[in-house]
Amino acid sequence: MKKFTALLMSLALAAALAGCGSSEGGNETSAAAATSAAAETSEEAAKDSNAAEVSSADEDVKSDGVMTYEEYVAAELDTEVVIETYVQAKQSWWKDTATIYTQDYDGAYFIYNMACSEEEYDKLAIGTKIKVTGFKSEWSGEVEIIDATFELEEGSYIAEAEDVTALLGTDELIDNQNKFVAFKGMTVEAAGQDADGNDLAYLYSWDGSGQDGDDLYFNVSLDGETYTFTVESYLCDNTTDVYAAVKSLNIGDKIDLEGFLYWYEGCLL
Repeated sequence: MKKFTALLMSLALAAALAGCGSSEGGNETSAAAATSAAAETSEEAAKDSNAAEVSSADEDVKSDGVMTYEEYVAAELDTEVVIETYVQAKQSWWKDTATIYTQDYDGAYFIYNMACSEEEYDKLAIGTKIKVTGFKSEWSGEVEIIDATFELEEGSYIAEAEDVTALLGTDELIDNQNKFVAFKGMTVEAAGQDADGNDLAYLYSWDGSGQDGDDLYFNVSLDGETYTFTVESYLCDNTTDVYAAVKSLNIGDKIDLEGFLYWYEGCLL
């Protein structure tokens, strides 16, 4: 079986997978491994697993005034939240703000446009522990922390991909929002046809009208249901490993996917 790793969100990463909607006859509640720093996470974990001093779950005790994940989930929208969490993926840095995926031992947090200098951003290595103060918000179904600031703290934790394959097409999948997850044993299906009527494993743009460098669309199936995935070129362009990996897919390939789940309008990106 080939292993297909979705490198998501960070411009330094090789990949970004996003998916919404199903192909004809597929599951209306489609999902996709969202994108960006999964690659960076996987590569750094492999290289630095022995070097990083990863704290145990027993040591992951919240400081005074810091919410547990359960308390964060229960907090009302538009209220201030204070969390301690670990960087798992860096999506982007722009004009002294950073957007990152983070996770502790109990759940995950997406932090959007957090105040962060470029120098500070460079220090946010995968596994870095940070204390974040901001406001809980929601945008098109995605729960996130906005208007945030952060402090570096001692400690390190890199989450392993959680296998959520069995949750595809279920309401429970949203409970894993923003986590580093895996979909395993997926079968590549035809995404469309070329002008001669030959089946294609992927398309440039949703209708096949694009060209190399545009978003890539491909279909995978499991247990008779088909899901559409997209490699968004603005996150992972045609120079990245993931973009190249999709272009190497063949119909019938068995693949595993890893990435971060970002929820948008009832779909996972």
